[in-house]
Amino acid sequence: MNKKESYEITGDHHHSTSIKTPLRANAFEKSDDEKINNIQHYFKMIMEEMGLDLTDDSLSGTPYRVAKMYVKELFYGLNPNNKPKISTFENKYRYKKMLIEQNINIDSACEHHFLPIVGFANVAYVPKNKVIGLSKINRLVDYYARRPQVQERLVLQILDDLQEILETKDVIVSVTAKHLCVSSRGIKDQSSFTTTLEYGGCFAESATRNEFLNIINNQKLQ
Repeated sequence: MNKKESYEITGDHHHSTSIKTPLRANAFEKSDDEKINNIQHYFKMIMEEMGLDLTDDSLSGTPYRVAKMYVKELFYGLNPNNKPKISTFENKYRYKKMLIEQNINIDSACEHHFLPIVGFANVAYVPKNKVIGLSKINRLVDYYARRPQVQERLVLQILDDLQEILETKDVIVSVTAKHLCVSSRGIKDQSSFTTTLEYGGCFAESATRNEFLNIINNQKLQ
């Protein structure tokens, strides 16, 4: 098997190698502006290689727009400086039942083809001494989604971080998403979607896990 064939197999099988996003040691030595300038330069070269005329008014600003979008929007979650500040509060209510945040928007990108992954996440935990603001869960999910990603890694990163923040293993995360690298290339399957599920603590018990699954499958806001 040659290297190009290996590249294709890795992409088609959606392989990942680590729970951590692969980053160079010097990944953030350059400023965002420097990165935007460099990406703009190289994306212009890609467009020119494809035969596009960048003197056209519609295309002339595309390299800059793409570069800015990569650094500031689609992949802002690569930079740990952009991680949301997550505050926790004492569980004064002594609430000990499941708390679920449902249908959290997922806008990510496949790290093998840089094509969109679009879907939603459901996150639940059973509080012990700490609780977290509901919007903070959404922000944390978005932070980990906004990077070149593999769906299995995404649920693990969200789970591990919430378990550490909340100081409990009683956390469960599910993500259901469509992958454009499946629907727009390769097999070109327009109807399939992927669901991943990770959990710890009390959610290892099938009764607790099934309670979560029943709620997210049956309770939808109109």
